[in-house]
Amino acid sequence: MDALAGLLAGPRARGAFLLRSVLAPPWAIRVEDRAPLTLVTPVRGSAWILPDHGDPVRLGTGDVAIARGPEAYVLADSPGTPPRVVIHPDQSSTTPDGEPLCEPMTLGTRTWGDAPDGPDVLLSGTYLLRGEVSRGLLEALPPLLVVAADSGIAPLTDLLGAEIGRDLPGQDAVLDRLLDLLLIATLRSWLARPDAPGWYRAHEDPLVGHALRLLHGDLAHPWTVAGLAAEVGVSRAALARRFAELVGEPPMSYLTGRRLALAADLLHDPAATLGSVAHQVGYSSPFALSTAFKRVHGVSPQQHRSA
Repeated sequence: MDALAGLLAGPRARGAFLLRSVLAPPWAIRVEDRAPLTLVTPVRGSAWILPDHGDPVRLGTGDVAIARGPEAYVLADSPGTPPRVVIHPDQSSTTPDGEPLCEPMTLGTRTWGDAPDGPDVLLSGTYLLRGEVSRGLLEALPPLLVVAADSGIAPLTDLLGAEIGRDLPGQDAVLDRLLDLLLIATLRSWLARPDAPGWYRAHEDPLVGHALRLLHGDLAHPWTVAGLAAEVGVSRAALARRFAELVGEPPMSYLTGRRLALAADLLHDPAATLGSVAHQVGYSSPFALSTAFKRVHGVSPQQHRSA
């Protein structure tokens, strides 16, 4: 299993919130929905995305931005335009003073805005629920990333734009899958860049890449540095040194992080017992998993599940 497949394994979009926004300058929308992950792409015109902590980034037609929650951000025609709309956690929209805007600004099926023929048209897809996006993926992403339109993702944005306004049987499932595909394609393009994160570039290293594939292929195996080094065919010291140099942390620390990220996702299934989750992620008992989970995440598995 490669790095990207491992990060994207698990739950997918289920009833994600998708919207076409048609807008005429000046416009600005403050997004305070606390969603885990949102994709935004202008399919006509352009937009600026202004994170609360970070520099403004301009999005040209066809560029795709991925914003990782729960931090708020502003979408606007210009960095200087003050927000006139606020998006809340239930995806309702109001003025900054709290006046409802959902109904007044509705323009059709999954279409919303202030001008039916506005020059700026944005598509947005929001993963609303915990577990739709793996914790491992969220931990691996920066708060905001942007992939340019010329990266080969245009066919997917075009298809999403064609489908988002339709109201046919099974349409929600179609849109969920298109959103997943766009997410995967955008991440693949981002990770292909020379400045991709070190943990991803490490997969290209013959030594560390082999070790990472072994770990991702069987997280529950009782790995040790010595056992992993034997599988790779090098000394324990050589593996530990090279792994930490390229990935940024020791092998067992990396393994713990991946195990507990998977455990956090599995705990969203109400049918999963703590014992079954512990078994799936390589812990000998529910107690051992609980101890490690609280040490790393600051809450017990039960508290995480009920949050």
